[in-house]
Amino acid sequence: MAEKVQPNNGHSIRARHEFRGIRTVEHYFTVPLDHETDSEGGSGETISVFAREYSSAEHTPETASRLPWLLYLQGGPGGRGNRITSLSGWMKAAAKDFRILMLDQRGTGLSAPIERQSLERRGDAEAQAEYLTHFRADSIVADAEHIRAVLDSGPWTVLGQSFGGFCALTYLSFAPEGLREVLITGGLAPLQGPADRVYRATFRRVAARNAEYFSWYPEDRELVTRIVRHLEQQPEFLASGERLTPERFQMVGSFLGGNSRVDSLHYLLEDAFIETGAGQRLSESFLEQVRVLVSRGTNPLYAVMHESIYGQEEATNWAAWRVLRDYPEFEPDAAEPLLTGEMVYPWYFEQDPSLVPLREVAGLLASKKDWKPLYDTGRLAANTVPVAAAVYRDDIYVDHDLSLETAAAVRGLQPWVTPDFHHDGIGEDGEGIFGRLLGMVRAAR
Repeated sequence: MAEKVQPNNGHSIRARHEFRGIRTVEHYFTVPLDHETDSEGGSGETISVFAREYSSAEHTPETASRLPWLLYLQGGPGGRGNRITSLSGWMKAAAKDFRILMLDQRGTGLSAPIERQSLERRGDAEAQAEYLTHFRADSIVADAEHIRAVLDSGPWTVLGQSFGGFCALTYLSFAPEGLREVLITGGLAPLQGPADRVYRATFRRVAARNAEYFSWYPEDRELVTRIVRHLEQQPEFLASGERLTPERFQMVGSFLGGNSRVDSLHYLLEDAFIETGAGQRLSESFLEQVRVLVSRGTNPLYAVMHESIYGQEEATNWAAWRVLRDYPEFEPDAAEPLLTGEMVYPWYFEQDPSLVPLREVAGLLASKKDWKPLYDTGRLAANTVPVAAAVYRDDIYVDHDLSLETAAAVRGLQPWVTPDFHHDGIGEDGEGIFGRLLGMVRAAR
């Protein structure tokens, strides 16, 4: 049901819907682009931030309106809030006792989305880079606090997945008064140190995951090398027009970060070659599947902002690209090249058509030396908000050892270390993981 509600304090509701046991409400909030400037009495630029409210139709509308809020912070950076068509997993469990606010973090989805076309409106590359400095975790947290006040909510529960967990740590650092309890899945960020230490840990874990995968599918070891050598010698083009390079093909290692998803890598690779009149070539089916995996067309913000999530008062300077030199087994010319993952390299902005226009902006952000701190270690050491975090022992994206280092630095944070899940564990058993973490924080009261 569409409706027009006059904005109240920068808040409007555009539509409500009910289907398959879900009620949704579409919220739009007007927030400052720069919360820090606005707090000093300014009346600067604003942006629109979108959030969709989900509740279970098992509750009457009146009962649902009295339920406490749970704010979900999605992974990323650059990932919009989940669009669901039925309640399942962690959302099914949460909807029994909460109204869920699914936030499109600024720059994603319907919240001032960042794409080449929208950035062009900002001016030259320097102006675009300056604009993007307002799209990190500190601004996302400030948006959340603004929204909480507009909704007249007391301290709320926050669930942060991956980068959403990073944001939750920032929330605990700068606005803990807004938090009743915090649940984190695969998202305990390192609180200090250069980005280099993150990628050293990442490359070690991705190498180990390659070894594990090839022990399950030994035939794929030769096949991956064969594809890389083929791409070195034979031009193959994606449907979007660009040549598929060996290093870009290696990005299909993103499958390695999943529980069941890892086995889908085998099904992708088995589609690789097809006989043609000119000999064996890569199949159209394979090339199209790869194109979807290696393009950042749907979330360019991920590539542009990814390393900045580790930037604190120093430049990241393409940390993953620099650290890669110490791990030659990932180079395409290695005897048996390994698959990579979600790390970002400068050549992304030369080979991905959706990123080429953002090359200069990305370079400026990589060289930025004065990033503001994302965490207050003193405040975290004195934390009083109940926090529970799922730490996945073999997570290739958020390192187990670095996660436990952070857990020890946050007073009262309870880590649940498990070998049963990888980075996307919440998608495998979201109901069980949510229930366990919620039980941990409630028991800690």
